[in-house]
Amino acid sequence: PFPRPGRDLIDPFLLLDEMGPVDLGPGQAKGAPDHPHRGFETVTYVLAGAIEHADSAGNRGSIGPGDVQWMTAGAGVVHSEEPAAAIRQLGGRLHGFQLWVNLPRADKWTPPRYQEISTVDIPEVALDGGVARVVAGTFAGATGPVRTHSPVSYLHLTLQPGAQAGVPIDPDHTAMAYVFGGSGTFPDPAVDGQLVVWHRHSGDAVAIGADDGEAPLEVLVLAGAPLGEPVARHGPFVMSTRAEIIEAVEDYQAGRLGRIAR
Repeated sequence: PFPRPGRDLIDPFLLLDEMGPVDLGPGQAKGAPDHPHRGFETVTYVLAGAIEHADSAGNRGSIGPGDVQWMTAGAGVVHSEEPAAAIRQLGGRLHGFQLWVNLPRADKWTPPRYQEISTVDIPEVALDGGVARVVAGTFAGATGPVRTHSPVSYLHLTLQPGAQAGVPIDPDHTAMAYVFGGSGTFPDPAVDGQLVVWHRHSGDAVAIGADDGEAPLEVLVLAGAPLGEPVARHGPFVMSTRAEIIEAVEDYQAGRLGRIAR
């Protein structure tokens, strides 16, 4: 969904990428081998399949359907992400999302942190004709398990055809909705694969409705407090100045971000 020409930043969000859905044959699955990050957070949400993670801070894990990995790169980390061994060897279905969240300048040098959230620990709110999974932030009295450095909410809404829901959004926050199944209104219409961005809103609940039809509406609703700070980005590094980017590259090349123990 982004970044793309004309939309490189939805402060505080830096990137949203949908992985799949794709059905892979034996040996087709490819991952992201050892690579560095500094200055932001990566959020991986799996809907189908499984992804394995390892990093230079000694963290290792595997997340499956409904699980979330929220990694704070902070001062710097080297990590790898790849489909689980069974998918690499035998093939299988893979579907998920990766979100990049910028860190406030004051937190860019925080120690790396890894939060692996099991699907059973993510609260679900029953709606009239649907359900909301609360990964981060608060919705309808439920609070997501993720600890964030700045106010961020991450919801996964599923609405059956014809159902509606109101999502309260702080009037000072930037918010967006990404449709990955079905179609609906936000209140403007959007279909599968489209991104809706709200830069200004009244502070009232945003009305989201699923179109009549056979397919439910599946949508991620993301909101956060804009940082309003300079952004310098180069590949896997997101800092505040060009000089800090150069420093990050030099630190990585010198091995100061560590390495993954094998």
